[in-house]
Amino acid sequence: MKIHFIAIGGSAMHNLAIALHKKGFQVTGSDDEILEPSKSRLSDLGLLPQKAGWFPEKINNRLDAIILGMHARVDNPELVKAKELGLKIYSYPEYFYEQTKEKTRVVIGGSHGKTTITSMILHVLRFHKIECDYLVGAMLEGFNTMVNLSNSSKIAIIEGDEYLASPIDRRPKFHLYKADIGLISGIAWDHINVFPTFEEYISQFRIFANGIPSNGCLIFCADDGEVKKISESVQNSSKKIPYSIPNSIVETGLTCLLDGEKKIPLKIFGNHNLQNLEGARLTCEQIGISKEKFYEAIQTFTGAAKRLELVRKNETCSFYKDFAHSPSKLKATINAVKQQFPERKLIACMELHTFSSLNQKFLSEYNGSMASADRAMVYFNPHTIEHKKLAPVTRTQVIESFGTGTEINSRVVEVYTDSQKLISDLKKIQWQNTNLLMMSSGNFDGVDYNQLSEKILK
Repeated sequence: MKIHFIAIGGSAMHNLAIALHKKGFQVTGSDDEILEPSKSRLSDLGLLPQKAGWFPEKINNRLDAIILGMHARVDNPELVKAKELGLKIYSYPEYFYEQTKEKTRVVIGGSHGKTTITSMILHVLRFHKIECDYLVGAMLEGFNTMVNLSNSSKIAIIEGDEYLASPIDRRPKFHLYKADIGLISGIAWDHINVFPTFEEYISQFRIFANGIPSNGCLIFCADDGEVKKISESVQNSSKKIPYSIPNSIVETGLTCLLDGEKKIPLKIFGNHNLQNLEGARLTCEQIGISKEKFYEAIQTFTGAAKRLELVRKNETCSFYKDFAHSPSKLKATINAVKQQFPERKLIACMELHTFSSLNQKFLSEYNGSMASADRAMVYFNPHTIEHKKLAPVTRTQVIESFGTGTEINSRVVEVYTDSQKLISDLKKIQWQNTNLLMMSSGNFDGVDYNQLSEKILK
């Protein structure tokens, strides 16, 4: 098979290209800009385009398929040529389905938690040496790629993103995987640029749930009101399994699951993580992994990258980074650290970075989301707002949105538009019996977390 990738440098795109190359496909690609680590990983396998840009001459009738990335525009010259030749054009979720349609597909959906749940399932399968295909949205410890495809595996574990599939396919990705077993972790309005109302956003999960076949299974978080409503409205006859936060205890900074008289020690913590763990356990049960085998494996799970990931710690301070950017995840992550270390103060920093978070209409959704922190700092870059072609946001608007003028533990939310000033202020803090939590889907404009941790924990 000869496959050409238009916009091969994307995170999922280059991982799919690598997976198909390892499967024996002839892979080519183009992109106008390829950043690290995509660049080095493609180069190591001889898949890196010789020049940056778009080259219609690469598109010919000898290609079996085109895979189109979200980064490409609808008038992309390679896409135009492919259409003229009548070539089959796929989005990457469509093509992943084509490669796994004869297998049992497990699709993990939700506004938050899906990367962690998918990571937990993959960790358990790997621990017990069970082969699977997979697609996950982060690099995981022990895994070389974010995508794996094989001829021999019987199941595919898929992180089901609800964002659009491609510039010419406006369907959410997780609809295209056609789940046999589907999980919905929680729903909190996101992607306001493509789902301008909460109802439009919710309806995508309703479509996902109703798409599960009658011999399939829907696993859902019963603690989330919107998810519960969807499960009750599903009109097919698939099996429905609810889950909630399992029983646990925290002893001297260690979280343990309680299974009857047994205590199962974990390397993760927080109600949100425990909730994710229970969803992962029930999903594993549906593919033949017993509770005992799941608990044996999950004790060594340290978390997905940038999901409450420990950067560094000493006897009196722990520094965590997290991908949290939505209001619900912000609240859950802050509460998790506070509950795990009730005797320590918590300084929480978050970056407004996504299209939704920087939208004036959406900002009010953050009201009270950082209320549990002892000191709350919010950063945004005005140039990012300009780049996304959004209306300007002021510091006053952010303060009012997060706390409507109220105080958080005697301090008003501190708002920064200069990341270096934020880092400078963090370095001046006395960190005894105080934890730091930095949350963003970006990186605070290039902050080196390891270097920062050395300064504050020395």
